[in-house]
Amino acid sequence: MNAREGEFTAATGGGPAGAADAGERNLAPGTQSPHAPTATQPAAGRALPHESARAQVAGTATYVDDIPEVRGTLHAAPILSTVAHGLLRGVDAEAARAMPGVRGVLFAEDIPGDPVLATFVHDEPVFARDKVEHVGQVIGLVVADTVMQARRAARAVQVDIEPLPAVLDVREAHAKQSYVLPPVTVRRGEPEQALAAARHQLQGQLEVGGQEHFYLEGQVAYAVPMEQDQWHVYSSTQHPAEVQHWVAHALGLENNAVTVECRRMGGGFGGKETQAGHMAVWAALAAHKLRRPVKLRLDRDDDFLVTGKRHPFAYDWEAGFDDTGRLTGLKVAMLANCGFSADLSGPVADRAIFHTDNAYYLGDVEIRSYRCKTNTQSHTAFRGFGGPQGVILIEAILGEIARHLGLDPLDVRKANLYGVEDRNVTHYRMKVEDNILDPLITQLEASSRYRERRAEIARWNAKSPVIKRGLAITPIKFGISFTATFFNQAGALVHVFTDGSVQVNHGGTEMGQGLHTKIMQVVADELGVPFERVRCTATETGKVPNASATAASSGTDLNGRAAQFAARNVRDNLAAFVAGLDGCGAGAVSFRGGQVISPKTTRGFDEVVKSAYANRIQLWSDGFYRTPKIHYDKVTLTGRPFYYFAYGAACSEVAIDTLTGENRVLAVDILHDVGTSLNPAIDLGQIEGGFIQGIGWLTTEQLVWNDKGLLATHAPSTYKIPTAGDLPPHFQVRLWHEGNREDNVGGSKAVGEPPFMLAISVWEALRDAVAAARGDGLAPLVAPATAENVLRSLHG
Repeated sequence: MNAREGEFTAATGGGPAGAADAGERNLAPGTQSPHAPTATQPAAGRALPHESARAQVAGTATYVDDIPEVRGTLHAAPILSTVAHGLLRGVDAEAARAMPGVRGVLFAEDIPGDPVLATFVHDEPVFARDKVEHVGQVIGLVVADTVMQARRAARAVQVDIEPLPAVLDVREAHAKQSYVLPPVTVRRGEPEQALAAARHQLQGQLEVGGQEHFYLEGQVAYAVPMEQDQWHVYSSTQHPAEVQHWVAHALGLENNAVTVECRRMGGGFGGKETQAGHMAVWAALAAHKLRRPVKLRLDRDDDFLVTGKRHPFAYDWEAGFDDTGRLTGLKVAMLANCGFSADLSGPVADRAIFHTDNAYYLGDVEIRSYRCKTNTQSHTAFRGFGGPQGVILIEAILGEIARHLGLDPLDVRKANLYGVEDRNVTHYRMKVEDNILDPLITQLEASSRYRERRAEIARWNAKSPVIKRGLAITPIKFGISFTATFFNQAGALVHVFTDGSVQVNHGGTEMGQGLHTKIMQVVADELGVPFERVRCTATETGKVPNASATAASSGTDLNGRAAQFAARNVRDNLAAFVAGLDGCGAGAVSFRGGQVISPKTTRGFDEVVKSAYANRIQLWSDGFYRTPKIHYDKVTLTGRPFYYFAYGAACSEVAIDTLTGENRVLAVDILHDVGTSLNPAIDLGQIEGGFIQGIGWLTTEQLVWNDKGLLATHAPSTYKIPTAGDLPPHFQVRLWHEGNREDNVGGSKAVGEPPFMLAISVWEALRDAVAAARGDGLAPLVAPATAENVLRSLHG
């Protein structure tokens, strides 16, 4: 080991700066601080294990590819375009048809229904027809007896494409006014005048890359023909109802002919909100043509090439501010790289607009959003759904302002926080009524020793010529609800069987986030039975129809409350029955600890259920919930699109090697608001996982398309997600102590997406270190901050 390598190891192996003097700070990896209720308390609030954890560890949890295949099942593989943009002149599949095991090949002409997918914009063909618009676009399918036979045959298909000029850069697309949807502008006040009158002005550009979902279970669907032209589709999807609609649309059937089922996914992160529908449609079309069950499972390389990513963004901005760093005027242009079709780009770009403020009041502001069409995969939902692309911009701007003024970045952030009276209304006209930003950030500032560590890091950087450290605190204020108001509804079914056991079914889907577990806890408490008496069954369109996607961090908010209402209906039936037996009011009957208690006597829950059944009392019910208070004008992008906000803050310390660009995260302290946690263990896991996934987006996960439009980073060998080795030596998560001020299920708050954006603190800390290394107050760093990009920021 040379001297420089030894310095880097010493600098990055011991936790935060000054840790040797901070004996009270726990430096154990993954330190957590949950509220830990005792086992005697109700199920909600307890750190109960994930309902599938034992089965997953044992390898007995069933995913789509584990379902026993019906006799005669065939396997499909896609025929992919190798050209980014071109005219489709012809396809020669004779060689593929002659290969062993091949049972058929299908193209657009084999679609009995609409050849265009049933998306909102209706702009994406099921199979490419007259032209191709990205490398990896699916032209057709080969169907064979085995997976490998199908894949080998698909590669043998000869496709004749006449290349056309391809647009691969978002700024080029903007210059050519190549858009999948019209531009959108949100404006408040007079930003031009505010900028002109500002004491200080800055302007700049920013480039932020996309992100591959990299779910452990790839995209997969299994379509089984049933009697009388009905279909059962097993799909790894976050939105079974949409898959049902898409499949029926492509087959030319009504929705009632298609049932879609999803027991669980091996990860989704938004990648299976719309784009799981493609797999299901393709598998169903192949099954329709060949009258056999068909499974389609993409391999990892094809998954990378076929499916969309987090939207890459480019930005232009102008900011005016005073001597304290408080913004007085802001103009922003956002260029969203949407790929070749709209998919969910409209609402993703809208949410980026909504979250450009993050935690800060924007007075005179204009945000222009351009939804740019390029010849790449159609980008789609990803954890945060445009929120991260909005939040990172304002954090970058405030960081630039702090360096320009020579102020501590945290002080500039605090100067811009939402406050009271004239500083508590967002740029989209929603009042911030539940603001806890200042006390939350102040508490984290103290517990993380932010001020002391900044001084320690300054002393370190003054003495260290090669290894530089950086530190940053960034907050999050994230709106919870679907911005499309009509999606904020949910249904559920609760069945109580005659032995007293309980079954719940709801419209949400389980992708590892613990949704089923939390809902089982809610139902158990509503009926007063032990958690172990409740089971959650597979999500199925034939049980709860028209369900919204499990997205927008609203899975528990919506489905948990619907399940609670369903269980309450059954409980009320039982209470009325017991009240009739004991001559009391139904309100005097309570349910807890597996018992039903009236003023007269106490009975076991099982006993009451058996008696109620014998007296023909209904033991099952449905529940329905729609989020209150929200409204939103999608033309002006104003209103109250969110029911409430979730808050948090993270303090991150990093080190960079100025000779190689290598960087490491040394320490992370998080204080996050989940309201009254329904399950602290699951919530902490979501915070940790979301944060680490955010680190991946901002440090290692770089998507690279070559000049021919081929995604060159399409395998684990070239695309680097975080591993256990990337965990910071000090990683502490604490939960904010206050419940949700809105009437949400159990007083809880959503936790799926907000923590992801706390990782922006790592990127801001890296920019802090870059500025220290450069010595000129500049930090021209793009995201992700790979070693190469850090070097460019230092020496470019």
